[in-house]
Amino acid sequence: MITHDAIGSALVDTASGMLEMCPMALELVSVSPGCKPEELNDRALAAVRRLDDGAGVLVLTDMYGSTPSNVANRLVGEADVVVVAGLNLPMLIRVFNYPGLTLCELAEKAVSGGQNGVFVCEGDC
Repeated sequence: MITHDAIGSALVDTASGMLEMCPMALELVSVSPGCKPEELNDRALAAVRRLDDGAGVLVLTDMYGSTPSNVANRLVGEADVVVVAGLNLPMLIRVFNYPGLTLCELAEKAVSGGQNGVFVCEGDC
């Protein structure tokens, strides 16, 4: 996961608490104001290389077009990576519930979990 500040750790802590476990290996790369993009790129690539067991790595990031997303997308040419932006708690729960899927299947579950977890709950819209 590559996210702004502590967003990633908060989501992982919450999802792991809800499921009473973290069912897969993961690493967090936190992007703080003033971080140097070259250092972020190096940290992210090192994390992907540690995690890749030959099946590729799903990288979740919080907001498309932001620094975390840009760092994540640079990984695509460097390793077997699929990037999904728009990270939210329903997306992470969905990913955690399907740790045995292929990389592409897991990316599809992430997107469906994220999209299906967004609702207008009240109001006249």
